[in-house]
Amino acid sequence: MAMNVIAQSSGQNWHLWNADCIDVMSEMPDNSAHFAMWSPPFQSLYTFSDSPRDVSNCKNDAAFWEQYRYVMEGVFRIIKPGRNISIHCMSLPTSITRDGFIGLRDFPGENIRLAQECGFVYHSEVVIRKDPVSAMQRTKAIGLLHKQIVKDSAISRMAIADKIVTLRKPGNNEEPIAGRFEVYFGDDLSDDEQVVAAAKSWQSGGNRSREDHRSIDIWQRYAEPVWDDIVQGDVLSRNMAREEFDERHISPLQLTPIRRCIQLWTNPGDTIFSPFAGIGSAGYVAIEMDRRFCGAELKPSYYRQARDNLREAEKNKLTGTLFSKIENVSI
Repeated sequence: MAMNVIAQSSGQNWHLWNADCIDVMSEMPDNSAHFAMWSPPFQSLYTFSDSPRDVSNCKNDAAFWEQYRYVMEGVFRIIKPGRNISIHCMSLPTSITRDGFIGLRDFPGENIRLAQECGFVYHSEVVIRKDPVSAMQRTKAIGLLHKQIVKDSAISRMAIADKIVTLRKPGNNEEPIAGRFEVYFGDDLSDDEQVVAAAKSWQSGGNRSREDHRSIDIWQRYAEPVWDDIVQGDVLSRNMAREEFDERHISPLQLTPIRRCIQLWTNPGDTIFSPFAGIGSAGYVAIEMDRRFCGAELKPSYYRQARDNLREAEKNKLTGTLFSKIENVSI
């Protein structure tokens, strides 16, 4: 491949490059990916590496958005018409030192506007609940501290929730994503009031089949604007990817939201792309769910961890152990 590749690795249904995603996408055909999902670098808030190609290493806001635009334009070109992309992001806290004031920046909205400028249609978004106590302990944000309530609550605020914003490339989807939902990714549905009511309706002779009711139950949970049953620790191991000097934060997306997005917006066998593969979370789930994955990761330590995670997913898939870990999805 004619690009600046540091390393690359492959499996039966995946390929991962330790390279700049701009280079990787330049070699991908138009309209070749069915879905894309990623967590963008949080601008200069977290610096992931000292590489001049790293979007998180830009010297100012203007440079960040100029460089990130190349990524979004590349993703738009390779995504099939009528198909979606999902971006995991959150509002960014400002600081006196960096910004001159304490507040928030609407980073999800900025991602949406950039994607729209590149041709995407704003399609949907979901909020992932975040535990304020855990957030306070991890970030020590002044707005979350109880002592700030005692001192002056004017500066107090709520925890910053994660969001998944989804956008669609205009055009007709030539490969419909059709069929009932059979598997629910999340906590047990058996105690949900709506599920219990639906089960009673079916048992009393409703017109829908048990499969229809199950699919409707799952969809009603997914269609909620807030996913409040996501465990924050539901992530791949990332300790081996940490380095002392060139990053201050790592924020892998939980596996359950990835599973839901892939279930909603792809078919088995579809190709899923991630321009910022990180430690391979989207690829891990893609392999788990019988999809194909290709991704780029510039940071060598993240690439190595992603490679190992993808290999583990492939091994577990072949031995039948991946889905044994998620058998708690029955109603």
